[in-house]
Parts: sequence; structure tokens; C-alpha cells
Amino acid sequence: MPAVDIPGSKSITARALFLAAAADGVTTLVRPLRSDDTEGFAEGLVRLGYRVGRTPDTWQIDGRPEGPAVAEADVYCRDGATTARFLPALAAAGHGTYRFDASEQMRRRPLLPLTRALRDLGVKLRHEEREGHHPLTVEAAGVEGGQVTLDAGLSSQYLTALLLLGPLTRQGLRITVTDLVSAPYVEITIAMMRAFGVEVRREGDTFVVPPGGYRATTYAIEPDASTASYFFATAALTGGEVTVPGLGEGALQGDLGFVEVLRRMGAHVEIGADRTTVRGTGELRGLTVNMRDISDTMPTLAAIAPYASGPVRIEDVANTRVKECDRLEACAQNLRRLGVAVETGPDWIEIRPGTPASGVEIASYGDHRIVMSFAVAGLRAPGISFDDPGCVRKTFPGFHEEFAELRAAIGLG
Repeated sequence: MPAVDIPGSKSITARALFLAAAADGVTTLVRPLRSDDTEGFAEGLVRLGYRVGRTPDTWQIDGRPEGPAVAEADVYCRDGATTARFLPALAAAGHGTYRFDASEQMRRRPLLPLTRALRDLGVKLRHEEREGHHPLTVEAAGVEGGQVTLDAGLSSQYLTALLLLGPLTRQGLRITVTDLVSAPYVEITIAMMRAFGVEVRREGDTFVVPPGGYRATTYAIEPDASTASYFFATAALTGGEVTVPGLGEGALQGDLGFVEVLRRMGAHVEIGADRTTVRGTGELRGLTVNMRDISDTMPTLAAIAPYASGPVRIEDVANTRVKECDRLEACAQNLRRLGVAVETGPDWIEIRPGTPASGVEIASYGDHRIVMSFAVAGLRAPGISFDDPGCVRKTFPGFHEEFAELRAAIGLG
């Protein structure tokens, strides 16, 4: 029974880096994810004057509740959405002029709901080229706090950035949300803030964050549940069995809910205290599923959908169109390349059963999740290749090697 060692969660590592930088004292992060995105976040902290010490298994961060240690900085956020959205909020709590820019891919992704909310809180900032996009300059003078309204219908990261900022404001924050996708990611944020000494209250659509700052701690990063989805899907598709240690009943990440989708399709799923096992049963049933709250795993399901006995319809995933690429369209186009019948709408995709062609090159659109998802499809469609296999370094630099080992372990060598 292969046990797969999944790297640490990207979303938890990014939040932990923010919390550690903001906390009073030295925080140790245990088994953080080391990938392009998280290295970019850590490098951003260093540019802002925070001390980040790294060993292979731990990172130590000297927190600065008063904000960045430098009065001016240029921060390059690479492709990282969490870096590009969280660091400007952290910088706003300090005093100085901080300029943020990002890759072309990240420059295209929307920032306006967050920067509009920061402006409403009195933060002086300007978008230097396109309104609502990077590059962005923040002229920070601390944040008073108070009441603010936020539209989090495109990304829950805007709400997370404001929640994380809340304890660093003078009055605390009351954030009223008009729309929210990927709600489980907000639950991760609130649980992690609690681990750093802050209790967020919820009053209907309003989140109440007290002032007073964070306490440093030692924090262990759990494995990435979105990344685990490729290995769980492999078991369901091949009739093999995969166990992921470190992800179990107490897991913070909503994306572990993907195994419940596999259960509905016919796989055997066992969630223990500190591990989850999926065993394929030789059957994959079609289904209609709402994936609004676990939309990062939509491409994983799309990639195995052709092998189901009936149509697979995935609904309420409009926000997948504003990720690293338009993931809904990218999945549809690649499935069509494989000869599979697909229909799409503004927020849904329906995939018909079919036998994918072999020897097809998959277009990655520079998106790590497209490559990792279609690697799973390739288990039953020989000769699949990728135009940019290396883009997995964003979250899992060793993915192709780990996946090859799993193939061999379940007899697909």
C-alpha cells in the first residue's frame, strides 16, 4: 500500500509566514512547503526587512508587530497569488513606501476588491499601470481599523488578507462580506490565527477581528490537500490504494473534501485521525457535483471524468476562470484534444465518458494544477506529454518523480 509523502500545504505555509512575520517573538515553522510560490513569499519578507532563517525542515522568522524593518522596498511576487495579495496588507501596517510587482501571469489576476477595501480603511496606495492589478505601491502609515465591506466573490484570499491584517490595526476590524467563494480557506485562516493567539468572531456576514497583535509559536504545516488529490484520484482510477499520512479528521484544509467526491463515484475512502486512504474499486460512476468550496480540485476531477461510467457535471466553479489560467477552459480544451466530448457554461463543465486518445501533448497554460491533473489522466492514455512540465515547481517541484514512483508501486511502471 503506497504511502505518499505530500509536501506541505501552500495555503497554510503562506498564512504561517504572514502570521510569523506579524507575531511578537520568534516563530518556528515545521515542514513548510519549499516551492517557487513559498520561496517567493519568504524572499518578499526578507525584502521588507524581516529575518527568515532556513534549515531543510524548519523556517524561523523574527516577528515584527510594528511592520517592515525598512522604510522602502521593491518586492517581486513572482507567480504567487498569496504573496501578491497578503504582503501588501502586511506592509500597510508598517511605515514606509513599498512597491509590489509580479509576473505577467499574476499581473493579469484581479486585486481590486482588496485594494478598494484597503483604501476604504485609509491606506494610501496606487496601481501604477492598470487599475486593480499589479504593480502596486503602498504608502504605509499604519492602519486605524474600523468597519469595511468586501466583495470576496472572486477569491477568498481578499478576505484572508484583511483578517490577517486585523490584529495589526489600532482598533481591530469589522469586515462585512457581500459574497464569498472557497469558504473553507477562510476557516483555515481563522484556525491559524487562533494558533497565534487571536480569536475571530463571526456575526452573520461580518467578521470581527480584535486588535492586540499575535503571539509567536511553533507551527507544524500539514500536507497540501489539493496536491494530495492527484494521488487519491490515481487510486480511484487504477484500482490501487494510496495513503497520505498527516491528513486526517483534524485537517484544516477543505480540499480534503475531494475524497468524498471519489467516494460518491465508487471509491473506498477511509479517513483516520492522522491519515486518509483511498482504494479504487474498479468502478467510477458519473455524478453532478458542486465544487464551489473545493474548486482547486476541479481539474483533478475533470481529468479522470472521461473514465467514469456516466457524465460528470461540475457546477458553481466560475472562480476557476481567474486562477493561474482560465482552468475551466483549459480543462475543456485539453479534454477535447484527447477526443473527449465536453460542454461548458459560465460556471460549469460537463464531461462525457470516452476513451482518451494516446500520444497527445497537453497545453499547460503555465498552470501547475493542469499539469498534475492531466498526469493522472495519462495513467490510462499512454504517451501524454506536456508543453511545460516544469511549471509544477510552483507548488511541488518533485511531482513528476514522486508520481513516477507511485505508478511503479501500483504496477503501472
